[in-house]
Amino acid sequence: MASFVTEVLASSGKLEKDDLSSKISRMSRKVEDTKEEVCDMMNKRYSDFLPGLQGSEELMVQVDEVSKEMDALKNCIETEVQQNIHVAVAEYAKLKQQLEKNTIIISMLEHMKQFHNAMDQSNKALQDKKYVDAANQLEKARASVDALKDWKTSRLPLLSALSSELIVQRENLIYHLGNEWKSLVIWRLPSLKEPAGLKSFLKVELNLSCACSKEGQPTPSALLHSVLQALAIQGDLQHKIKLFSQVLLKSMLKPLVMYPSLSVRVTEQQGEGTTLALQCLEESKEERSTPSQVYSKLLLVLKTLHLHLLDVSIGDKKLSSILGVLIWEEISQCIIHECLLYSIPNNSSQLEKYSAVIKETEEFEKSLKEMEYLQGDSTDLLKYARDVNCHFASKKCKDVIVAARKLMTSKMHNTVKITPDYKLRLPKLPAPGSEVKAKQEKSKEETPMENSKQLSAWSLCLPACHISESVQQLMELALNTLCEAVGSSTQCALQLFFTVRNIFQLFYDVVPTYHKENLLKFPHLAAIQHNNCMYLAHHLLTLGHHFRAHLPQPLSEGIATFVDMVPGFRKLGAQCFLTQMNVQRAELLERLSTAHNFCNLDDEDNYIAASKAIRQVIHQLKQLGTVWQDVLPVSIYCKAMGHLLNTAITEIISKIMMLEDISSEDGEHLHTLCQNIIEEGPLVFIPLTEGNKKYQEEVPLYVNKWGTFKELVIVLRANLQEIVDRWADGKGPLAVEFSSSEVKNLIRALFQNTERRAVALTKIK
Repeated sequence: MASFVTEVLASSGKLEKDDLSSKISRMSRKVEDTKEEVCDMMNKRYSDFLPGLQGSEELMVQVDEVSKEMDALKNCIETEVQQNIHVAVAEYAKLKQQLEKNTIIISMLEHMKQFHNAMDQSNKALQDKKYVDAANQLEKARASVDALKDWKTSRLPLLSALSSELIVQRENLIYHLGNEWKSLVIWRLPSLKEPAGLKSFLKVELNLSCACSKEGQPTPSALLHSVLQALAIQGDLQHKIKLFSQVLLKSMLKPLVMYPSLSVRVTEQQGEGTTLALQCLEESKEERSTPSQVYSKLLLVLKTLHLHLLDVSIGDKKLSSILGVLIWEEISQCIIHECLLYSIPNNSSQLEKYSAVIKETEEFEKSLKEMEYLQGDSTDLLKYARDVNCHFASKKCKDVIVAARKLMTSKMHNTVKITPDYKLRLPKLPAPGSEVKAKQEKSKEETPMENSKQLSAWSLCLPACHISESVQQLMELALNTLCEAVGSSTQCALQLFFTVRNIFQLFYDVVPTYHKENLLKFPHLAAIQHNNCMYLAHHLLTLGHHFRAHLPQPLSEGIATFVDMVPGFRKLGAQCFLTQMNVQRAELLERLSTAHNFCNLDDEDNYIAASKAIRQVIHQLKQLGTVWQDVLPVSIYCKAMGHLLNTAITEIISKIMMLEDISSEDGEHLHTLCQNIIEEGPLVFIPLTEGNKKYQEEVPLYVNKWGTFKELVIVLRANLQEIVDRWADGKGPLAVEFSSSEVKNLIRALFQNTERRAVALTKIK
């Protein structure tokens, strides 16, 4: 045991790994043996204590010796062996690093070799026009360069040169492919300076050169297939097809949709290829092509392209599907806005015939799907065609609003006469549904029979007047639109009904604003606008009731009404006419203000001014009578003229009553001026109808101050006794019109202060 420890301690030099390992193994075995002996001793110690005491002491000595040898070995390992281990690990790491570096260099050299070989093979393939091989080899070269770039530790000066060479070679390949594409797909287009139009599109040609294979089959040639595959590998195919699609759309497909007279001529020549050219066979009288014409022309172009150019698979996709994705959205929108939109019927009776257009659209899309231009089931084109009811309603509503606005902004002075027996030309409507009939019969049963008396034939009739011809046409437009709603789908009927409401709302908003200046400037137009509003309000009362039973729910349940708009129209008409009345009233007062308050009429200048003012008032009233007679209803006309005449004489009465001194000459002049009004004023109430003078006789009904004015005229020329007699102790006609103080003031102004005047004044109580 001691010799073993001595050997370990004596080895001051470098220990060999095997010797150390064997020594550790032997030590391990000794430890195990000692452990067994100790365990055995412990058992004997507790089972047979005394006999084993001596043996245990010997064993303890042995354990101490082994423990010392273990400590010495441990110290040796920690001082010398562990230090040598660190040195060995560092040496191994350095060798490993060197090995990895060598491996990287070898890999880089391998990639450089692959790059060189790929570039050589690509050049050779390009010279032989093996474009697919050339493209694949370039991709291999690109992969080699990318692999070299991935090693950030590498700083090869050659790397930038390799990248540049790769770019040059790729551009060279793309250039050759582009030339091949241009020779296979040849466009002949009009000059950019030439304005776009039918004549310029006649110069458009597309030549698919050598589009047949060697066997003569109408399929794309191997060269075209090779060019397309190579473009796809280089990632430039999408760009080429996108440019092709843009030219195809702009120069061929869209013109075929937009110009009815344009058609396609397809010419196939053996060995030279196929040519598609736009031609104009005859000038079409139609402004728009029908959907069937558009579909047939487009299919001819797309089928020819598919047959000779696009029936090529690129990966898992056909070239036709790539082109379809690029052109479909734009061409479908063009078909919708330039063709289908105009094919929608203007009348609901023609909607049934539109099913043919829907079928044609379905067949068109089916053909495109067979050629793989289209993918999926639902497209905007077919959806638009199938939603014809909604589009019909939208188109109808748009046309109606445009027509209504045109009528509203037309001249108002073109009028038509409305008589009391005038009625709207209401259309004959189908009988209401069974449910509506049942409701109507039930309501009849519930109505009591007490109200059996019939209304007069003239009840709820419009008075005779003139309205704008455009307003009559507007009402007819509303009636026709409501007729379109009858029998339509619920959505369509709702759109049309609310469009009619929008027509009247538009009238309410647009006409007063658009014609504002003229309505203020011309009394004639203000009267017509008043009548227009009353005419519309009159018919809006019953318009909804006439159609309600024939419209689908919820319109038939009470929503279809225009009654809520009636007060607004009545107010609009009244406000327009009242505004004009205020303008005329202000003008009358302005004219009377030039009469110098009717004082000192014995002065010639004052009399001339007063006489002129009176003549101007009468002239203004006559002018208004001329433009308003036969236009306004008689009752409205009489009230309006009565109000204006009353305004004039009220102002005159007020001015005369303010005079404190009226000489006999002044009184005579005032009597003469006022007598002119008494003679001329009632003439404005004579309508143009022959000789009916009852309105003239009823002047006091419309002119509140007419009796007062006549009494004043009498007083101006009467003597004191006549005035006292007309007063008749407060019971005469003079007392009806004037108060006692007013009569006394008149007497004081007209007569000098005498006893007779004093007596007369005492009688005015």
